[in-house]
Amino acid sequence: MVEHVLQAARFLAPETITIVVGHQAPAVQAALGGWPHLQFALQKPQLGTAHALQQAEPALAGRKGTVILLSGDVPLLRPQTLEQLLTAHRAAAAAATVVTANVERPYGYGRIIRTDGRIARIVEERDASPAERQVREINSGIYAFDLDPLFDTLRTIAAKNAQGEYYLPDLVSIYRKRKLPVETLVVDDPGEVRGVNSRSELAEMSASMRQTKNEELMAAGVTLIDPATTYIDPGVVVGADTVIHPGVVIQGQTRIGSACEIHAYSRIADSEIGDHVTVLNFCLIVGARVAHSAAIGPFAHLRPETVVGEKAKVGNFVELKKTTLGAGAKANHLSYLGDATIGPNVNVGAGTITCNYDGTRKHQTVIEEGAFIGSDSQLIAPVRIGKGAYVAAGSSITEDVPAGDLGIARGRQTNVAGWAERKKKD
Repeated sequence: MVEHVLQAARFLAPETITIVVGHQAPAVQAALGGWPHLQFALQKPQLGTAHALQQAEPALAGRKGTVILLSGDVPLLRPQTLEQLLTAHRAAAAAATVVTANVERPYGYGRIIRTDGRIARIVEERDASPAERQVREINSGIYAFDLDPLFDTLRTIAAKNAQGEYYLPDLVSIYRKRKLPVETLVVDDPGEVRGVNSRSELAEMSASMRQTKNEELMAAGVTLIDPATTYIDPGVVVGADTVIHPGVVIQGQTRIGSACEIHAYSRIADSEIGDHVTVLNFCLIVGARVAHSAAIGPFAHLRPETVVGEKAKVGNFVELKKTTLGAGAKANHLSYLGDATIGPNVNVGAGTITCNYDGTRKHQTVIEEGAFIGSDSQLIAPVRIGKGAYVAAGSSITEDVPAGDLGIARGRQTNVAGWAERKKKD
């Protein structure tokens, strides 16, 4: 959830981003470790929203300008709304601007109390009177603040409420008493500022986000056979005329080209799929790159750092790990190819294994252009199969096979005449 909020915040190109952490702080910081230029402020103990904002004071010391305060559990917030907030706040020269929404069921939210149409204060659900609870305009928890009066005023907030906490919304009534201007920005879509407070709400929010993404893709020319069972993350890019079948899950920063077909119950994560690629049923593709017009599956597994070349084929129950499969190469059946570099137009027979691990280290297998690997072969790395070479079916190859040669490494067959009849008589 917080990553969605960070994506929205980054749209404003802020000078700094500070995240206030408390509960399970190390886990949150570790999860966000890949984000550049983040600052963290620890709130311990957690004494309310005003107290949380106070923890960011050292990170903002000596600065001037506007602080945008966001909640970490509002993943549907649009960057355009933040831009509107910043523009409205600056245009009004306000000390504070509060984002609000009118909702049918305001239960659990702070209510916006107005006097002569202007915001006068915010009252929390637990502290509201019966009349105040009938108010449908709610506080989103999203604000813009002028830095100058902010932290000095925060220190004047008292914990005189049902929870004994320091409420940030109390800042509104304090500013009004001090004749400091406070404004509001009312969003048109209340769902945009909805927070997540339960697993049920998390599921509802996830469904809403998926629906939004699916509608965007379909409007851009992507065919989703059954949007209700298609799970596509917001960061995914899919080209026009691609067809996605039911039960497909596409995650992370995946990019899928145009005119592809992704068949049912495949999962693709953090991968790059070229144009005109076919992914058949029940494939798992993670951290891989698949080039133009390749075919994958069914039941194929592409693990991280795998590269599949143009018009290459990876078939039934084939697993690739840190392997490059060259253009036009084929591995159609029941093979494990790990830590391998496989050249163009290589044919890998059914049941082939690159034996890449000796119990201590991983070793490389190289199969050069046009080589043919017979079925049920084991290539015991480190080993190189030369250009145009053949490996006989059932071989266990422990030494290099030079270009154009045939490698045979198996026991010689012996037929014992009449053995079966003699066996029956014993």
